[in-house]
Amino acid sequence: MRGNIFGKAFKISTYGESHGPAIGVTIDGCPSNLEISESLIQEEMDRRRPGQSSIVTQRQEGDTIEILSGVFEGKSTGTPISILIRNKDQKSKDYSHIKDSFRPSHADYTYNKKYGNRDYRGGGRSSARETAARVAAGAIARQYLALSNIEINAFVSQVGHIVLEKIPTTLNRALIEQNIIRCPDPETASQMIDYIKLIKKEGDTIGGVITCVIKGCSVGLGEPVFDKLHADLGKAMLSINAVKGFEIGSGFSAVSMKGSEHNDVFVKKDNLVTTKTNFSGGVQGGISNGMDIVFRVAFKPVATIMRDQQSIDKNGDSTVVKGKGRHDPCVVPRAVPIVEAMSSLVIIDHLLRQRTTLA
Repeated sequence: MRGNIFGKAFKISTYGESHGPAIGVTIDGCPSNLEISESLIQEEMDRRRPGQSSIVTQRQEGDTIEILSGVFEGKSTGTPISILIRNKDQKSKDYSHIKDSFRPSHADYTYNKKYGNRDYRGGGRSSARETAARVAAGAIARQYLALSNIEINAFVSQVGHIVLEKIPTTLNRALIEQNIIRCPDPETASQMIDYIKLIKKEGDTIGGVITCVIKGCSVGLGEPVFDKLHADLGKAMLSINAVKGFEIGSGFSAVSMKGSEHNDVFVKKDNLVTTKTNFSGGVQGGISNGMDIVFRVAFKPVATIMRDQQSIDKNGDSTVVKGKGRHDPCVVPRAVPIVEAMSSLVIIDHLLRQRTTLA
């Protein structure tokens, strides 16, 4: 299987399956002498882990990290960093009923056709459990970015038809973490939580949108023409399980605007070049322009529902797939740290590439 490596200057490779002994990540390219806080890594893991609230899957995983290499006396050595996360609460028997069947909108059929077999236990490699390894790597990237005062905050801005109408002017981790849905507005959050509980009670699932704001990026990140900053952000987000859409800045709404309305006019204030508006989302020509980088990520409803569904088996015969196991009724609360992690990996990669270019 190819496609398990992400990044060029700061490169990660993830491994493991949902119901195997462990999952993990190897990081190559982390600068030496970076102070590595295991507690900060674990904090990010706890934000993503299952079983953290009533509106997520009840699989109980501590997601405790084990750093196997690349860190000595609390600092990175410049050699590959390997992090292991052991699986503790697998219930593989929950998936025995789909051993020979293909679940609708899952990777069962495509994996089977591509590789000739598949790990049906929780989806194996296609499971969202793989993203825990990304969060671990992203937490290390985040610690490096903090040295450059780069701050990344993602939050839930939509669940089904319920939309956060206005982003708070002051956005921080405490504001986002004040409720289990990770929406920075308490009233909207309450509506979202109630809606997810209703959907869960019906045995169904619902999708949502996560908005991400990256502050503190200097002008110049991005490598045109094929490694534009927003192109790499788009690839990073679309590599996350259940993601169906990515838009930066004005996104799809730009099609209804005139150029005179959409253009971000440059101004100079306090010897700093900025723009009056930010329809570009902080990226122009594939290069960061110093403004906040703002993008949105759309997540589909989780494919596993607690209802019977028509499908086919490996012989092509009709069958009924029954919904069993422990699954998220809505993925976005736990996807917030994943979006932040993948954003961190993109930004650190381009930051290191930029510094090499200027060296």
